[in-house]
Amino acid sequence: MEVVLARWEPAFKAALVENANNPQIAKNMTNQFPHPFTGEVADKFIAHYGSMEPARIFAILVNGTPVGAIGIHPKEDIEAKNAELGYWLGEAHWGKGIMTAAIRLMVEYGFATFEINRVFARPFGSNISSQKALERAGFLLEARLKGTFYKNDQYEDELIYAIRRT
Repeated sequence: MEVVLARWEPAFKAALVENANNPQIAKNMTNQFPHPFTGEVADKFIAHYGSMEPARIFAILVNGTPVGAIGIHPKEDIEAKNAELGYWLGEAHWGKGIMTAAIRLMVEYGFATFEINRVFARPFGSNISSQKALERAGFLLEARLKGTFYKNDQYEDELIYAIRRT
């Protein structure tokens, strides 16, 4: 199984909608991630992120087929040496090590592309699979903040995982 990251392109639209239009994915994302994830949403997403320089959000390809997305978001001001990692994977592809491989690729890209010293991710406390993927990719748990996220009418713990350049 070959996992690679690729720029978003119009040919990926059908796979994007097929994989992203799932309440099981949306429940672990910020409210900016829409559900339903329609073809119109996919068109806007691909147009915006497919042309961004430098690229910040990539398609996760497995054997050439898009199965998810991963992005790196450099911070500003006093957080300027940090970047936040965000990602999701189509449910049919969970539990196969794909996300761990994608996280490793994105961290390598982030350190090579941006003047950052730390990449961090903030999974929900209930998202054990995301936590395990980060840990397998070398991230360490830095903090657990009780009940700071509010999603779907309930409070969630915010976990902060990070990996540093050195």
